[in-house]
Amino acid sequence: MPQLVKGGKWVFGWVVVGPGHEVCVPPEAYAEYGFRPGDVVFFMKSSRSSGGFGLGKQEILAASPILSRRLAQGIVTSEGLVHLPPEVAIQPGERLLVVRGSGLALGFLQQGPICDEALRHPELETFIP
Repeated sequence: MPQLVKGGKWVFGWVVVGPGHEVCVPPEAYAEYGFRPGDVVFFMKSSRSSGGFGLGKQEILAASPILSRRLAQGIVTSEGLVHLPPEVAIQPGERLLVVRGSGLALGFLQQGPICDEALRHPELETFIP
């Protein structure tokens, strides 16, 4: 997992939203955040500058102050996919940058300076459901 710039975010790679509004969680992120098939996950609002969403496990976020930013919930499938609810307003074919967020939620970013820097790194892996 590379760090794109010194002191910057660590990234897991790009994911492409599938035709059924699903995304795969990159394997390294899946392990680091402790996702398991059947886990209930919460979709959290991201910042305006980066768009996208945060994804975290229900039991971790339930007692967190960021719970007020919750958009929706979903379930991790046995294939490591998560279906995006309409509340996240992301369409099939869109590409999202997966970054290490807080210890509470994994970041899926649409735009902004981190995505701009990631575009300069063709070595980043892309995950397609």
